[in-house]
Amino acid sequence: EIAINSRALTCIREVRKLAQDRVIDGNVIVSRADWPQYHIRIASFNTFPTGAGLASSAAGLACFVTCLAKLYCAKEEYPGQLTAIARQGSGSASRSMFGGFVRWEKGEKADGTDSIAVQIADENYWPELRAVILVVSDKEKDTSSTSGMETSRLTSPLLQHRATSVVQPRLAALEEAFLAHDFATFGQLTMQDSNQFHAVCLDTYPPIFYLNDISKAIIRLVHALNTAVGQVCAAYTFDAGPNAVIYTLDSFEPLLVAVMTHYFPPNNSQTEYCNKPLDLTSPLLTPELLNQLDRTGRVPHGGDIKYIFLTRSGPGPQKLEDPEESLIDPVTGLCKENPGPKHKRMRIN
Repeated sequence: EIAINSRALTCIREVRKLAQDRVIDGNVIVSRADWPQYHIRIASFNTFPTGAGLASSAAGLACFVTCLAKLYCAKEEYPGQLTAIARQGSGSASRSMFGGFVRWEKGEKADGTDSIAVQIADENYWPELRAVILVVSDKEKDTSSTSGMETSRLTSPLLQHRATSVVQPRLAALEEAFLAHDFATFGQLTMQDSNQFHAVCLDTYPPIFYLNDISKAIIRLVHALNTAVGQVCAAYTFDAGPNAVIYTLDSFEPLLVAVMTHYFPPNNSQTEYCNKPLDLTSPLLTPELLNQLDRTGRVPHGGDIKYIFLTRSGPGPQKLEDPEESLIDPVTGLCKENPGPKHKRMRIN
């Protein structure tokens, strides 16, 4: 058991303010006035690398706030209030309260109540869109997202320019491209925004280094692949960590995966390399294509990518009806040591 942090405590306090009577079969089990008397036990089982720039805190806090809201039978006082509460636990958690394409509103009010998440399109709007996640490292980053952003705010002139002149027009263009299913524009804007974020990190004093040499090799390969294909077929983005999320379309996913597994093959000790079966001898890798990609300087080397996730846009937090699907033991309320074949705790050395 560990002490809960102040941000999670804030989520508990704010959701409990919205609590209503808990009624089962017409009977009030817990009245609204009695909720402060009750303590809660929190059990969390994370199956994704934590603190490595892959939004594990966003997923965890969105799930946490959703569970609290269901427990307390919380009733929002205005649309999006629960996303504003999730934001206080982890900024990106506000967006993770929904599925699909979600915008985080900056807001104007001093109390931050209008800084909420708004769903632009659900997870079924662009069914051809795919994401290939390359786990370069599951180690917790040296500089957390929160402390890094605060240092950038205080020392980076580029961040000030980005906030005042770039972010809002780019978001509008990105949203327009998404709604139009315009992958070329969507992909280019995604990569440009990722690049500028990491330029801000370098502009921070002292500089913050989230990307490593493997990250940079992935970037070069994506651009070389797009050039070889003659269009934007893959688009990388890196958050506060070295791990890549590469967007693509279903028609290009086999080619993208073939390229990445060729240049970043598993080493002999990696028995679990991908969440789906892979063909490591894809016929899509023609000699002509490999000749172009080899010019990036990347030489195939096993073990540089620890794990690959092949996924797509999904819904927000979900209540699991099947006990076998749950990561929590419904009897004890504690994490399952062996949650089942569909889940696994990431253990990467």
